[in-house]
Amino acid sequence: MNKFTEAKVISNEKLKEDIFLISLEIAFAQQPKPGQFYIIRTNERFDPLLGRPFSIFDAEENKIKFLYRIKGKGTSLISKLKENAKISITGPLGRGYPFPEGDFIVIAGGIGLASVYYLLRKFPQRAHLFYGVRNREEVLFYESLRDLSKELCVATECGSMGYQGLVTEVFKERGLRLNLPIYACGPMVMIKELGKIIEERENKCFVAVEERMACGIGACLGCVIETKNGMKRVCTEGPVFELRELKL
Repeated sequence: MNKFTEAKVISNEKLKEDIFLISLEIAFAQQPKPGQFYIIRTNERFDPLLGRPFSIFDAEENKIKFLYRIKGKGTSLISKLKENAKISITGPLGRGYPFPEGDFIVIAGGIGLASVYYLLRKFPQRAHLFYGVRNREEVLFYESLRDLSKELCVATECGSMGYQGLVTEVFKERGLRLNLPIYACGPMVMIKELGKIIEERENKCFVAVEERMACGIGACLGCVIETKNGMKRVCTEGPVFELRELKL
């Protein structure tokens, strides 16, 4: 079983009003894979009691990064961590994305970018990226995404940048013709719509499910999700699933 180990904060940058990028120095027990996650715990003793799961945004040598949005007390405490602060971290946990054999499609909705950026960096210039946010102010790492992607298509709901509409709409219009494997992460409403779009198609579609977790090792059963093969634990049998496996 993975144990919590100490990590040191290198930086904790505020990107937007409630979005941060934290960089940590750690000694990797094993090399993480895109789509996996870590549990981070501040050194507060009892409140909050549980750690918080974070998708791996990027990793190299002895450094790992996590992109996160403040959602509650745990992430609020993490956002206040300063350089050289010590925290507890365990991972990599869960099942990541299968490595693509050729070109592929990536669909990222909002903070779902946190789960797929590492995949883009592992396989540069091979992904057709469809990235959706509410408005241009929420677009993150545009220059990097443009350089890493074979094709970048940004969708904003208000039309302030790129295509006006939902990212699933622009994918349906411009991405289905590619007939490539799909890798996606975003809110469940996006995942459900994506399931409808590819229902009659043969594309493999791997999705990272965003679910609240407690232990991160499958013991508490607090993150189960319904699949066509029964209930499965997101933290151990996911967070990446084949989309058609899920009951949406």
